[in-house]
Amino acid sequence: MKKLLLAGTMLMLSTGLMPSTGALAQAPQPPRAEKRPYQVTSPHGARADDYYWLRDDKRQNPDMLAYLKAENAYADAQLAPLKPLEAKLYAETIAHIKQDDNSVPYRENGYWYQTTWTAGADYPVVIRRKGAATAAPETLFDQPAMAKGRSFFQIGGWQVSPDNTRVAWAEDTVGRRQYVLKVKDIATGRMLADSVANVEGDLVWSADGRTIFYVEKDPVTLLSKRVKAHVLGTPASADRLVYEERDDSFYMGVGQTSDRQYICIALQSTVSDEQRCAPAARPTAFAVVAPRAREFRYSADHLGNRWIIRTNAGGAKNYKLATVADADAAKGTAAWRDLVPASTTTFIENFKPFAGFVAIEQRAGGNKGVRLLTDAGKSIPVAADEPAYTMGLSVNEEVDTPWVRYSYTSMVTPATTFEINARTGERRTLKVQPVPGYDKANYVTERVWATARDGTRVPVSLLYRRGVKRDGTAPLFQYAYGSYGISSDPGFSAGNLALVDRGVVYATAHIRGGQEMGRDWYDQGHLLNKKNSFTDFIDVTRYLVAQKYAAPGRVAAMGGSAGGLLMGGVANLAAQDYAVLVAQVPFVDVVTTMLDASIPLTTNEYDEWGNPADKRFYDYMLSYSPYDNVARKAYPAMYVSTGLWDSQVQYYEPTKWVARLREMKTDTNPLLYRVNMEAGHGGKSGRFERYRQAAEWQAFVLQQLKVE
Repeated sequence: MKKLLLAGTMLMLSTGLMPSTGALAQAPQPPRAEKRPYQVTSPHGARADDYYWLRDDKRQNPDMLAYLKAENAYADAQLAPLKPLEAKLYAETIAHIKQDDNSVPYRENGYWYQTTWTAGADYPVVIRRKGAATAAPETLFDQPAMAKGRSFFQIGGWQVSPDNTRVAWAEDTVGRRQYVLKVKDIATGRMLADSVANVEGDLVWSADGRTIFYVEKDPVTLLSKRVKAHVLGTPASADRLVYEERDDSFYMGVGQTSDRQYICIALQSTVSDEQRCAPAARPTAFAVVAPRAREFRYSADHLGNRWIIRTNAGGAKNYKLATVADADAAKGTAAWRDLVPASTTTFIENFKPFAGFVAIEQRAGGNKGVRLLTDAGKSIPVAADEPAYTMGLSVNEEVDTPWVRYSYTSMVTPATTFEINARTGERRTLKVQPVPGYDKANYVTERVWATARDGTRVPVSLLYRRGVKRDGTAPLFQYAYGSYGISSDPGFSAGNLALVDRGVVYATAHIRGGQEMGRDWYDQGHLLNKKNSFTDFIDVTRYLVAQKYAAPGRVAAMGGSAGGLLMGGVANLAAQDYAVLVAQVPFVDVVTTMLDASIPLTTNEYDEWGNPADKRFYDYMLSYSPYDNVARKAYPAMYVSTGLWDSQVQYYEPTKWVARLREMKTDTNPLLYRVNMEAGHGGKSGRFERYRQAAEWQAFVLQQLKVE
């Protein structure tokens, strides 16, 4: 055994950890992981990976655990002087949160459902009221009680039985998204004996309320593999196999149509969809809505006597809406008729059918909006009066109504729930998110367009406090994601105010790889175009500095998961442009992960990053993979985080990356690694925990930006 003096505490470490030179000096020294030679094989040759040993799928290797604990201890020591600032940031943030708050009640099947919070509670209580929103409440989930004594707790999907007597839900107490299906009697609170482990978070009841359909996960890869039917009162071992997916590039889920007439199995990959549906009253034979084909995507919903389909069929790259009558549905795509034609400037992202009209979520000009289309062909756009905003359809469980609920937010406007009447255009405000101590008049939001190096104009959403001078002296905090077609929409966040109130300009860069500007925006930022995401981000930074929104040398950047890959790429390509980087649960070991089909989600990702069995993709991924491109040079100050039980980006990716950075970097800038030993991809559970975690990296960022 070796001993390492760290932050004044003697830690017993195994031979997997080597003390840095001068480890016994007064100042705490960063831990250094031992190098153990290993070759990662591939069809295109082997690569040396001296830190591969840090991978332990069982999370039990004492050498590995000792290293993670040493990294946490080092981070504790380095951050100790910032504890007062951290506490202040946390206090400021939660001061803007109304703790005893309630959601807007929504009606479903004769009951009004609502989520309620009490002051100090980390978890909400879910209630319902029969007949009227003012009736006596009935508790569905007392989550504070359910989570008591647990380091992690999360309810995934839940659904009440059609007769309103039982509720089924998916529960995770580890953070690895391997849920357990449970059922209880609502009136008595009595738990039923029914329990199914290792399932996805979504589930749906049959029309008779006797059967629950769920998705079973592969225990190793965590892929959604099989849809099964569980009959109440029978053991899980007797559950009927409904469908098994053998193509590991597909995700799978279960749900029901808006009119509750059909139960559907949705299969989705990056470039292909397939949907199988069966009548909820007789869910035995699931018919394919349209067979899968590469580069053919669709999702179908049903109401009345017709299906409505969002699809890219016929070259509709930005999607269109089509419709087909029940009588013609079996004829397949040949019977589909356009309801909303495709557009080159407007991207259709989602829709919801109502009796007499369809509500549509769409993107145009970098903003997400809503419009209504009546069966008579009248289009009703929902107006916005800010330059950068986000609208989205809210909870609309009942479709036989002219009222559509939608949400609206911007970087300066707290989340607001509206409803609009499709017949009259009347709009009503149902709730504005209460933000104690916040005055919108003190803040400014802008939409600017940065020109990337290839001439592409990249939208950027800005937030800053009124009075901040645009003179090239302000610090900048820049965020982006830019993968999977997931858009980083501008929205209000109480957590951002602590930065902005100190004069920091907050920027969200809508880089390629998302879909803010349509499907082409995504195509230009993945596979063999992935580097556009990195260079877009860098070019946005340089634009903001050149336009004097920010000072050179006072720029911070943050991204998480695939956005953590972005941070790794930026660190290798333009370290000199940033004072500090925050990489949360970062996907940084691209090639090794994509070579290993046993790692959760790898096979689903081939059409996002490429299959490294193909040398074109192997070489391209290798050219940008952050872990493989760490160089002997100076890097910015960095704060990296992970969760030991992460099911999306395995903990060993950032662990290896940090170890290699410690070995290679030539600067004296701090590199901190925070490992959450009891959480997964989303960090610890609980309403306030994310603000506690954020206060830590915010304090570090402010220190590096030299913000008082």
